Amino acid sequence: MKITPVIEKYINHWGEMGLRWGTNRTVAQIQALLYLSPKPLNTEEISDLLSIAQSHVSTSLRELQNYGLVKMTHIVGDRNDYFESIHDVWELFRVIIEQRKQKELSPTLNMLNKCSIEIEKENEAHQVTRERIHNMLSFVNSINNWYEKIKSISNATLQKIMLLGNAITKLVGK
Repeated sequence: MKITPVIEKYINHWGEMGLRWGTNRTVAQIQALLYLSPKPLNTEEISDLLSIAQSHVSTSLRELQNYGLVKMTHIVGDRNDYFESIHDVWELFRVIIEQRKQKELSPTLNMLNKCSIEIEKENEAHQVTRERIHNMLSFVNSINNWYEKIKSISNATLQKIMLLGNAITKLVGK
């Protein structure tokens, strides 16, 4: 694989986005490279293409495998381990969303549930404060319930739902 200016731009941007999403820049760049690559790559190829130490590539690949974004594969006659990213953008989206849910939404929901119960025991808490905690819990709980319902929907159906959502938005206006 040759890193063209467009590919480099994509990989660098994905690395910057990775930082914003709470992951290491290199981890995100490796995932981007593997996503764009027409064939699985080994650690040496990844290291050479991104000018990253092989030890750092190996650590990043383990992290990507733990996230479920990258899998190891083998090529007949070659003893090296090769790696490839999920290529279906919808499946990639689902894995990333599931990781974000586990890392961010679930702990927040747990904390809000506790706060909602505990705020009722605090005599000095203002009623507005109580309502806002309960409202936030209700909102986050709705997001969680929505996610739980759509995660079992096929990618094709999810695409249709999104298109339908766009059509409804146009119909009712902003």
